[in-house]
Amino acid sequence: MRTRTFILAATVVAAVTATLTLTPTATAATPTPVTSDFNGDGYADLAVGVPDATVGGKAKAGYVNVVWGGAKGLGAHGSIRVSQATAEVPGTPEKGDRFGASVALADLNGDGIAELIAGAPGEDVTGRGTDAGAVTVVAGAKSGTRPGSTAITGQSASAAYGMSVAAADLNGDGGRDIVVGGKDKVVARIPAGEDLITTTVLAAAMGDRAPVLAVGDFTTDGTDDLAVAYWTVNAPYTQSHVRLWSWDAAEGRMANTWNTDNAGVTALAAGDFDGDGLDDLALGECREIADENIDDPCGPEELFEGGAIRIHYGDTHAYGFGSRHQTLNQDTPGVHGAAENGDRFGAALAVADVNGDGRDDLLVGAPGEAIGTRSGAGATTLLFGRADGLLNSAGKASSVPFNQGTPGVPGAAEAGDAFGTAVVTGDYDHDGTPDLAVGSPGENTRSGGVWLLPEASADGSRTLTPAKLGLPSPATALSYGETLSSH
Repeated sequence: MRTRTFILAATVVAAVTATLTLTPTATAATPTPVTSDFNGDGYADLAVGVPDATVGGKAKAGYVNVVWGGAKGLGAHGSIRVSQATAEVPGTPEKGDRFGASVALADLNGDGIAELIAGAPGEDVTGRGTDAGAVTVVAGAKSGTRPGSTAITGQSASAAYGMSVAAADLNGDGGRDIVVGGKDKVVARIPAGEDLITTTVLAAAMGDRAPVLAVGDFTTDGTDDLAVAYWTVNAPYTQSHVRLWSWDAAEGRMANTWNTDNAGVTALAAGDFDGDGLDDLALGECREIADENIDDPCGPEELFEGGAIRIHYGDTHAYGFGSRHQTLNQDTPGVHGAAENGDRFGAALAVADVNGDGRDDLLVGAPGEAIGTRSGAGATTLLFGRADGLLNSAGKASSVPFNQGTPGVPGAAEAGDAFGTAVVTGDYDHDGTPDLAVGSPGENTRSGGVWLLPEASADGSRTLTPAKLGLPSPATALSYGETLSSH
C-alpha cells in the first residue's frame, strides 16, 4: 500500500447518498511504515494547524493540535497542543504570529519518531522586520514533545516564511529536507553531511498567495522532486504556473525540469494513479485565470466551470513526464455532482491506495459545493485509480462522494460549513487500510471540525471538534480543520 498526503487547500463536491464498497478483488494491505508518528507508539498521528487561535491572551498567536492515532483511530486517544508557549518550543506567542498556518509531520532524522514542522508567517524577527516569518521544528516524544528549534526565518519584513511547508529527500542522502514557501520565495533547507545548504528554489512576486508544494519522483531517478504551483503578479495581468525542480548535485542547487504555465491551480498531489510504478501529478481546481489570454493547459475550456482536475502522468519514454494527461470535472461521466461556478472542485487533494489494488486513488475537496439549497456546505469525492488512470479508455471515472448529508456521516450540511477545505489520508488505526480526514472550518459558526472516515467509509465516521478534544473554544472563530498536516 502506498499512502501519501500533501500540502493542500480545500473543496467540496455535490454528493448523492453512497457507501464505499471495496472491489471484490481487493485484499487487506500490509501497513506501511509510519512516518507521522509523533509520540512513538507505532500509529500515525494528525496535526491540525489552528493559526487563528488566541494563546496567552495574544490574538491569532496560533497553535498546533496533534491528535493521536491508535487502535481505535483518531479522536479516541487524546491530543496535545503545541505552541510557542510550550516549554520546548522556541519563541513567545505574539499577536498575529499565526503559528500553525502550515504544518507537516515527518521523520527528519530517521529515529522512527516524527517531527512537527510548523510555519508562523506572521512572526516578527529581530533585525529582519515585521512578519518576516519563521518555521519551527519540534521533536516528538512519548510524553508529547522534545526540544524544538527554529529551522529558518524570513530574511526581510513581510517575507512571511512559513505560508507553506513540505518535507522531502531532495538530494538523495536518505534524510529529510525542509521546503518553505513565503510570500515571494520558495527555499529549501538541505543538510549535507556536516553542512547545511539553504538554497532558493524560486523567487517571484507572488503577491499574498502562498505557493503550493508537493513532492514526488517525477524524474524517475529514485530521489524526491519538488512541484510548486504559484501565481505572479505583473499588473494588469496575473499569471499562473506549475513547475518541477530536481536536485542538481554538480551545481548544488535545485534545477527546473518541467513547466506548465497559465494553469490556475489551488492544490497539487503526487501519486501513481495508473499503477505503472511512476509518479503522476494532479493539479487541483485547475481553471483559466480570467485576465489571461491563454490556451487551455487545464484541458477544454468547458471543464473550467466549478474547478477541474488535470493529471500529468509519469513517462520514461522520449516525451518524458507529463506528455500524457487527463482532465475531469463534476460533469465527467462517473464523477458525482454537477460542475457549477463556485464549487471549487479540486481545491484540496490527498492520495492513498484505498482499495488495495496497487493504484493510488485521489480524494478531492470541493468546499464551495452546495448541498441542496445550502450554499458552501461543501463535499469531497474519492476518485479511483485504474489501469488507464483516473479516467478509463472511454473517458469515464469511478467515484464515491461524501458530505454531511451522506448516510452515516455525522452532522448536517449547513451553508458555509466548507466541508472539504482540507483533506488528508493516513492509516490512523494501523489496520492496513487508509482512513480519510476532512476539514470543515466553517462548522458551528467557524469553530470548525475534522471528519474522520475510517477505511474510507461513512460507516463508523465521527467528528473531531474543539469541544470534543477539550480545546479552548472562545467566542472568536478557530476555523479548526482549515489546515491539516501533510506526511
